[in-house]
Amino acid sequence: MQKQKLLLFGLLLFFAAPVAVYGQGKGLLRAVIVFGDSIVDAGNNNHLKTIIKCDFPPYGRDFNDKMPTGRFSNGKIINDILASVAGITDSIMAYLDPNLEDRDLLNGVTFASGGAGLDDLTSNVAKVVSLSGQVELFKEYKARLRRVAGEKKANDIITNAQYLLVMGSNDIWSSYFALGLRSKEYDIDSYTTFLVDKAAEFAKKIYDLGARRIGISGLPAIGCVPFVRSMAGGITRQCSDPHNEASEMFNSKLQKKIEPLTNSLDGALLMYLDVYNPLMDMIQNKEKYGFEEATLGCCGSGNVEVLFLCNNLSPLTCQDSKKYVFWDSFHPTEKAYRLLLNQTMGAFLPLLQ
Repeated sequence: MQKQKLLLFGLLLFFAAPVAVYGQGKGLLRAVIVFGDSIVDAGNNNHLKTIIKCDFPPYGRDFNDKMPTGRFSNGKIINDILASVAGITDSIMAYLDPNLEDRDLLNGVTFASGGAGLDDLTSNVAKVVSLSGQVELFKEYKARLRRVAGEKKANDIITNAQYLLVMGSNDIWSSYFALGLRSKEYDIDSYTTFLVDKAAEFAKKIYDLGARRIGISGLPAIGCVPFVRSMAGGITRQCSDPHNEASEMFNSKLQKKIEPLTNSLDGALLMYLDVYNPLMDMIQNKEKYGFEEATLGCCGSGNVEVLFLCNNLSPLTCQDSKKYVFWDSFHPTEKAYRLLLNQTMGAFLPLLQ
């Protein structure tokens, strides 16, 4: 009970710290700045020479104007939902979007790139923006923000923004298991340690660049994602235990890293964000959340359709994505994202409305 009280207090402190009043938001947050992979990519990959793209239908069919934006879902993703709940803006734009205007910089941006990993090797193989590359874009963003808002206002926005890091799944399922790029030099224990250290290094880097409120997401139950079920779950498409065990190992190490890391960064508010358990609960108890399907994606057959395999010619695509936990064979639906945000960050959401 005492541990639960401390966790709740930490959540409230993390998200209720005083912030400067800028932008149009009426809540406590004034900007959302995001680093990561396809879960939080709002279209950066549209402007890269990579096959990891989704700027075509039926992606985005439930988004504004029902147009594909490069978000790997049917509608809004975590960044958009958080910013909307906080009263900041309806959606957070991709930093590489040529339509990004000066005023959009005040709300925050996402540097995330689908296919990226904490391990730069993962990103390089996918030909997307690595985590270190995203940090470089953040430096560029800071300079642009100063030109737009002035030194004082820009510094306040940078200091008081909410930062999110959502990354690591591609390292586990692709670089370690599917492609085996890292399994030759690491066992899963040493590789998850390597990845957690990369996450900690990232937090220190953006702290040095002005970030103070930093949320670091754990990994989901990778073994229960439809694609992984199809590839590694046998004829009955069960969840893959090795993938899930790797996620749990990473998450356990990351949680243990957060407290000493926070103590080493004066004035920082770091928080581990659990996505494993909430998403697993949706999968195992789908009816509780109003879902009808949790083992297949809405797009196509739901077994393997993702990226270019999920397109307007894909047969069997569902009519109502709200009945599905997953949109394609990797990524959740907007409804699942909303539920995930509520369960992961539910302690502070009422404060922002």
